[in-house]
Amino acid sequence: MANNVKERAAVIAQPILDDLDMELVDIEYKKEGQNWVLRVFIDNDEGVGLEECSLVSERLSQKLDEEDPIPGFYYLEVSSPGAERPLKNAKDFEGAVGKNVYVKTYEQVDGKKVFEGLLTAYEGGEVTINIREKTRTKAFQVPERLIATARLSVL
Repeated sequence: MANNVKERAAVIAQPILDDLDMELVDIEYKKEGQNWVLRVFIDNDEGVGLEECSLVSERLSQKLDEEDPIPGFYYLEVSSPGAERPLKNAKDFEGAVGKNVYVKTYEQVDGKKVFEGLLTAYEGGEVTINIREKTRTKAFQVPERLIATARLSVL
């Protein structure tokens, strides 16, 4: 059910964000304690502040009320992805080249499942991450298809 809610919320949110020249980074729909929370992460080239989040929240809340795609009560939160922005697609990885990342894989790559270091390249569905190991830096090539989660990292 959560995936269906996320997909429907994304379809409703996208025209609002397009109109405001913003990007939909991610959507979460999950139970926290006794409550359901729909969390929408947005961004733009200049960065997102409280004013932008409030504007999107107001418009999105109105549209969600009109279309009523989510059964029951839930809380809506709109925020920026912050310093640890998730990396979900080619555009995200391309934009993160030159930045520190945290990547966890489904299976081992060169004996590791967790990579934290500098993303130096994204080519042909593969990311290259330079990781400092004691006195040297080692480059790891990780196929995108093996990546379980990836995000920007604050080292």
